[in-house]
Amino acid sequence: MALALFDLDNTLIAGDSDHSWGQFLVDEGYVSKSFYKEQNDKFLSDYITGELDICEYLKFSLGFLGETSFAELTDLRNRFVNSVVKPMQLPKAKALLETHRNAGDQLVIITSTNSFIVQPICSMLGVTDIISTDLVTFNGEFTGEVQGVVPFREGKVIRLNLWLSETNASLKNSWFYSDSVNDIPLMQIVSNPVAVDPDDKLRSIAKDRDWKIISLRK
Repeated sequence: MALALFDLDNTLIAGDSDHSWGQFLVDEGYVSKSFYKEQNDKFLSDYITGELDICEYLKFSLGFLGETSFAELTDLRNRFVNSVVKPMQLPKAKALLETHRNAGDQLVIITSTNSFIVQPICSMLGVTDIISTDLVTFNGEFTGEVQGVVPFREGKVIRLNLWLSETNASLKNSWFYSDSVNDIPLMQIVSNPVAVDPDDKLRSIAKDRDWKIISLRK
């Protein structure tokens, strides 16, 4: 049984769920349209170019979670997944997951998006093993703070190694699918790195290193 690792945003779904959540909050009138949208778009641009300050982004994006009740957040999340995320589903992505599942591989989604947003999306995709940004809670409510290492860039390798030690899984014959140059650190340590509809920087690196490049959209 091989380990099949998948990035989530713009890999298994046709969009960035974290950025889209922020846009959803803007559209629904829960946050300032001018300030929040501008900042949210700037952080996405920085992510795409590989220049994102993850600490600043998390401080920005998790603020709303720390200021809003869990009950209201859950209702918002349900509406968000149904109206925004479900249309992002990719038939070829589901087929790829099924191919690995039928091969007896262990499927894991590893993403820097926070666990609150990720959980229902992974459930929609039929994947139960998840490594994501964990959030601090107090008395059943989010504090807006992060717990542990954020699985971003080298942090994905750190979190994966922790997960491997806990599960006794192995990277032998492993796979990792991603669209982003930010995932180079993890792509370098698996047996089969695959660039999925990659950004320009990752596409160039993948070609130089003779990594497989595929599209789940075309």
